[in-house]
Amino acid sequence: MKIKNILIISLLSLFGISQSFAETRITYKSAKSTSSYYQMGVQIADTIKKSTNGDMILTIEESQGSVQNVKEVAARTGNYVFTTPPVLVKLAIEEKAMFKGKGNPNYKNIRALFPIPSLTMHFVMSKKSGVNVFSDLSGKTILLGKGSFGASEGAKYIKLFGLEGKVKLAQVELSNAVPALKNGQIDGFVTAGSYPAPNVIEAAASTGVNVISLSDEQIKSSKRTKLIIPAGTYAGQNSDISTTSLPVVAYGTTNISEEVAYNLTKAFWSNKGKLGEAAKWWNGVTTDMLSNVSTKIHSGAIKYYEEIGVKLADHHK
Repeated sequence: MKIKNILIISLLSLFGISQSFAETRITYKSAKSTSSYYQMGVQIADTIKKSTNGDMILTIEESQGSVQNVKEVAARTGNYVFTTPPVLVKLAIEEKAMFKGKGNPNYKNIRALFPIPSLTMHFVMSKKSGVNVFSDLSGKTILLGKGSFGASEGAKYIKLFGLEGKVKLAQVELSNAVPALKNGQIDGFVTAGSYPAPNVIEAAASTGVNVISLSDEQIKSSKRTKLIIPAGTYAGQNSDISTTSLPVVAYGTTNISEEVAYNLTKAFWSNKGKLGEAAKWWNGVTTDMLSNVSTKIHSGAIKYYEEIGVKLADHHK
């Protein structure tokens, strides 16, 4: 029996296979391949593969959106990691809204791992428009786009803050926002994405823009999470911008072992500096954003957070 074990160990060594750490494969489901969130997934996968010498491999899957990512928990097994706003996980567990009548016991097994950049609302106005506060939008031509979180959220704010019927909505695709702003077709556009947003960077550098701050009262009435875009994020931005955001978190399920969840969470935070060097939107991610998680955190992730002294809420455990 001892000779057999020695033979197996020798064969493992011969083929370069480590007994102590088998290769871990994880499915990471993010967003449409054209979105910044898909790009973030690619960045995470590449950085973690390099930092673990290939011991941890993330396969990026495209998705049609956050709701789909949550719904797939009903059938997924193994190391399934996905991104979604915390509110959708809570709705799934409570069988409310789009999950009403479509509950599944597996939803209660969803566990948070780590936050990623939030969807951040930007109300981007040309300098020429003279718009400095939200009420100045009255009489202006705004591009909202369609079918996106930013479009629906922008329309909500226009109505909520008393400007319905007072703002002209441009019928232009959001992908054409910067050219339309340059040639004066529109006075501004609304976009939601992680900051710094590429289209806002382009507009600020080429045209000159004001990104509008919202008051604390407006943010409270929006029922969204307050977020500060630091001064200097965009060209010509000399002060902080107060706006709203929709937090986004990477989740797994209890199918993921404590060891894998621990290693993945540790690898993410250990390499967040490198991620920030590659793309500035990672620099806004901190452990403070775990306060946006309204459900449980994976026990493996909890182990790591406790090691580095992060205080978690009772409902996280």
